[in-house]
Amino acid sequence: MSRTVQPRTALPGTALSPTKAAPPGAPDPHPGPAGGRAAPVGRDAEDRLLRGLLADLRRGRPALVEVSGPPGIGRSTLLDHAAALAAEAGIRVASAAASPEETCLPHGIAAQLLDGPLPGTAPAGPDLPPDRARPGAAVAPRPDRLCAAFLTAARSRPLLLVVDDAQWADTPSLRGLQALARRLAGLPLMLLTSRNTAVPQDPYERIEPCPLAEGRSVARHLLELPPLPAEAVGRVLADTWPESADAAFRQEAARRLDGNPALLRSVTARFLRHGWTPDTGHLAHLAESAAEAVRERTVRTLPLLPPELLGVLRAIAVAGPDCTPGLIEALAAGPRTPGTARALTLLSGTGLLADGPRPALRGEAAARAVLADLGTGRREELHARAAEWAHRAALPDRAVARMLLGAGPVGAPWAVAALRRRAAEERAAGHHSRAARLLERALREPVPEALRVRLLTELATAVLPTGPEASSRHLYRALDPPAGAAGSAPVDPGTVRARLLATELLVARGDFLTPAARIARAVTEAEPGTAEHSALRALHWMAAHGSPDPEEGCVPPLPDAWPARPEQAAEAAVAAWRTARRGLDITRARGLARAALAPEARAHVPPAVRAAAAYALVLCGDTEEARGALDGILVCAARRDARPVAGVALLVTCLAELWGGRDAAASEALDRCEEVMPAPLWHPLMAPGPLALRALLDLRRGDADAATRILDTRLPPAAEGGLAWAHLLYARGRVRLAAGEHDTARADLLECGRRLLARRAANPALLPWRSAAARTLDPEDPLAVRLLAEERRRALLWGAPHALATALAPLPGGATPPGAAERARGHATGWQYRQALVALGTAPFSGHLTVDSLLDDARTTTGPVPDRRAPARGAADPGPPGPPPDAGSAPDTGREVRRNGRPPGERDPRRHGPAQAGPRGARRGTQPAGRPAPAAGGAPAPLTDAESRVAALAADGLPNRAIARELAVTPRTVEQHLTKAYRKLGIRGRPQLAAALGRTATEETT
Repeated sequence: MSRTVQPRTALPGTALSPTKAAPPGAPDPHPGPAGGRAAPVGRDAEDRLLRGLLADLRRGRPALVEVSGPPGIGRSTLLDHAAALAAEAGIRVASAAASPEETCLPHGIAAQLLDGPLPGTAPAGPDLPPDRARPGAAVAPRPDRLCAAFLTAARSRPLLLVVDDAQWADTPSLRGLQALARRLAGLPLMLLTSRNTAVPQDPYERIEPCPLAEGRSVARHLLELPPLPAEAVGRVLADTWPESADAAFRQEAARRLDGNPALLRSVTARFLRHGWTPDTGHLAHLAESAAEAVRERTVRTLPLLPPELLGVLRAIAVAGPDCTPGLIEALAAGPRTPGTARALTLLSGTGLLADGPRPALRGEAAARAVLADLGTGRREELHARAAEWAHRAALPDRAVARMLLGAGPVGAPWAVAALRRRAAEERAAGHHSRAARLLERALREPVPEALRVRLLTELATAVLPTGPEASSRHLYRALDPPAGAAGSAPVDPGTVRARLLATELLVARGDFLTPAARIARAVTEAEPGTAEHSALRALHWMAAHGSPDPEEGCVPPLPDAWPARPEQAAEAAVAAWRTARRGLDITRARGLARAALAPEARAHVPPAVRAAAAYALVLCGDTEEARGALDGILVCAARRDARPVAGVALLVTCLAELWGGRDAAASEALDRCEEVMPAPLWHPLMAPGPLALRALLDLRRGDADAATRILDTRLPPAAEGGLAWAHLLYARGRVRLAAGEHDTARADLLECGRRLLARRAANPALLPWRSAAARTLDPEDPLAVRLLAEERRRALLWGAPHALATALAPLPGGATPPGAAERARGHATGWQYRQALVALGTAPFSGHLTVDSLLDDARTTTGPVPDRRAPARGAADPGPPGPPPDAGSAPDTGREVRRNGRPPGERDPRRHGPAQAGPRGARRGTQPAGRPAPAAGGAPAPLTDAESRVAALAADGLPNRAIARELAVTPRTVEQHLTKAYRKLGIRGRPQLAAALGRTATEETT
């Protein structure tokens, strides 16, 4: 703004004679050269004003101008520009710059002004008396004598006095300048000063002209420099880089730098130093550079503030975007603190506060700089007071939680509750790192053990998308007892329930091996007979089954019938899955699964365990019922934000749709699974499962190349130890079979069967690897005959329609060796095939699986199904199996597929010769299928693959621990395998092991 006043000519006691100003239009008594100097960028209006005032000064008209603004706004640049214009116009210039260090030095500013004009003016300088004041002089002149010297010099020639940063002027010099301003009327003298608005100004420090004029006037102007407009910022960028900056970059620079020239110079210097260009590709560098420049300006400005305003600024930094006047008063109250409104007015001139309805600093970097000089204790105490005030004022959880992040432990329940609520909101919004930070802060509070476990579980859920291994470590901590807790201390039910959820997340993700001991301890801590105890037992069995080296007898026994109470339904779910994977009793498996999925048991069975029961129903052929249960599991998992549980449910859903022939629905379920649980989030033991399903879906669509690319995905070495690896082997074998690579496909499929049988998973509904492996051989090959016969026998034993259809119909994507169909055409139909057709025709309706569709599909693809599948009677027919083993027996071990690829109960034609088969049974004296036939003379029972490997290494002289390291198992497992091998071989110890193994090998080859 500008205003004109009428001051007096002189004060009493001064030797000043009045000088009249030249009338408008009169010739300039001191003409100067025409100035061609360009105005500072964005200061065109100020340049025009200063040029006009300097022209009036040459005509004898005085002026008093004050330039104000925050740090870095360009005050000094404008003053230098005015001094240069005056020098070009022939006006003598004397300048001075105040500083905080010289505030207490008397006459410091006066001495700089009296030293001489700026370069370019008359070298003699103004005519001053010989007794002019010097800093530190013994006798200092009075202010009236000091200003008399400048007034005397101005009478001979126009004079411009420039004082930069007048807020730091020493008191004697300030008094002299004030006296001079009151005597400007009628003299060609202009006083140009600048003031930093970051420093509050007291009323007695103002430089004002005399209000009485006696007909003469002094031009009075107050110039408040505004921020540079966006156009000016673009001009600066264009002057810095030859190529023009992007429009988006110019707009972003103007917004982030607030039009501050000093910040703009700092950012451009950094860009030039690093070789960056002003385009949209470096907007991130612009944001980083702007934040650093704001921080540096804040650091330079803070020492200028008095302690009272610094306290208010710290309160604003602590409160952040949720700052209110009441919060400022609560945090910054002090005996000398000005009112909130007055303090905010003073701080508005510092350039540190952002525009907006609430007081706030310009970015987090500036807030950290404001609080940097405080100690940790003081800073945490300020944040704690702010959080408590925000809680009492019912501010949103966002505000309370943000303040608690910087506070130490509060010890109040509301603090943990606010942090948990805000963390849940951040997780729902997809800000997992923010949620993790809030939960980590909540764990610093003293909380009960149950709440600690829940916080760790929530923290594991929050960090899972970005750090799956860190998520597992948090769950391990949740299962571990607190530090200093006694080993025999009772565990409250709330803690058991919280640990149940942590255990479920670990098992669902596929982390079986590391937490096994922790899960076992959690089972012992739960009260027997409760739903939590039953659920933990079920999860313990699932973890033991999925581990790389499952052992029988290492888990609690499970019930053989559905429970009498719903609280035990979790164990029924796992029993259903165990029965289904063995393929022994479909009625029992279906009853156990339905008991676990019943509405009254739903609240007692964890969703991951219910997914196992739904999988059992899928294997039973009840896909519609299983999909209904899986939909409920997905809803529960979404409500609890349990990504691993949702991923497992979607994998089972994909299997259900795949068995039901709905490939599009299966692909959709797998897509959702990959969205919820991307491949890196699974534990290595589970990672092959989704890949195997994707490859099978691509193969069903006829895209073998895509399936091959999927199977070529690099997996961690630990992925080969789990059950999911068997699925990958099956998918890889199917893909290689479709490509005609029969040898490699057969190796993969037989290895898949070996791994399944090692886990007692003999149900062909799980993975029909036998029939797929048989397709890699000639139909008359003895191994193909035995594999097909065994799969049909087990499909009949299980009785699920889709298992029977798979055993009878051609496999999708399968291939037949050349000439196999012609050689098989016309062969007689086996009794197992006819019995399977009867079972399939009498099975419950299961959608597309019917006898007519099966026969039509077989006739249109490979001819009559009996000719394609059933071997001819004679030397290649192994004969029908005897009665199936009862449900209590366990014939399906690793013996079923030995190194020669023979299933159990099948004769080796090299040892026993051909066998005849008939529709009613086998020859008298033959052993039932599924049980090894003892050799003549009491030969030892064959060893499993695991026992054979351990025994072979032991025979080579390796100790148990070396064998354990070689096979990646525990020493206890090695001891158990050796004990079983000794018993089967009929020996007493390791010295006889080598001879016994040699004898056994000889017997098998004779």
